[in-house]
Amino acid sequence: MATIRLEVVTPERSVFSDDVDIVVAPGIEGELGILPKHAPLMTALKTGELRARKGSEEYSLCVAGGFLEVRPDRVIVLADTCERAEDIDLARAEEARKRAEQRMAEKYEPGFDAAESEAALHRAMARLAIAEKAKHRKGSLRPPPAS
Repeated sequence: MATIRLEVVTPERSVFSDDVDIVVAPGIEGELGILPKHAPLMTALKTGELRARKGSEEYSLCVAGGFLEVRPDRVIVLADTCERAEDIDLARAEEARKRAEQRMAEKYEPGFDAAESEAALHRAMARLAIAEKAKHRKGSLRPPPAS
């Protein structure tokens, strides 16, 4: 079966690099499913779960913003931030959610930035959902380290 190379990078590091069977990404206009030999495209990403499957293994990453480029032989994700589902600290993610909700409740305070506060809340909620899903998945797998 044909595969497609998935490369996920952030400004700080390379997060994932491997040949996979399918990539499912949170595109700005909806979820994208990408198989080998997909037509080239480029799109912005929204905060959400980036999934990849290789055989019976499924990998889950939490991405927040960035861009996805599809070439016939590879998918390149340039994410603003990205964490492997298994690396998300549930307690820290819950604290981030509480802080973001508190900031949203104090929206009339000086210096309040609605867009920044809403983005922080979306990131925290996505991290929580993805980490919980990975925690309950049977045989949760760590993606191979990026090379």
